[in-house]
Amino acid sequence: MSKRSDEVQIIVSKAFGPNGDNLVGLSEVTFDGFPAITIKVIVFGGAEGVVHLSPIHGDSRKMGLVDIEPGTICMLFCPVSGVALERVEDIDDAFGAGYYALYRTAALSKSSMIMISDVWGHYHSRVIDDFELIAAWGELDDDLDT
Repeated sequence: MSKRSDEVQIIVSKAFGPNGDNLVGLSEVTFDGFPAITIKVIVFGGAEGVVHLSPIHGDSRKMGLVDIEPGTICMLFCPVSGVALERVEDIDDAFGAGYYALYRTAALSKSSMIMISDVWGHYHSRVIDDFELIAAWGELDDDLDT
């Protein structure tokens, strides 16, 4: 089920891993015609694989390795370089989650990031531009439904 609103949408057209690899359009997977953002996920003591995320900010749809128990802490990696995504901020909630960085430009600046949670089913994310928060999702939605 998608958690999208009918208001203004932010579509992520570029997302770069920690070595500057573009993670948008790595596969044929699309959401509403927009190419997916692909990351590698490793579950502690379990499965690993790629997950294709919707590039529509606030849309919980994903494909690939998705049979993960909600609430599971995951390790997040660039699927191209294999380098771990950088933890940039703790999420102040009961889940112990952290925000991990995907960069909006190849310059890999912290001034322009997409920040995603490392807890499966914990739909918290932020989009930062010029050090300003331009979109946040999940701040009031702390349940772990899928």
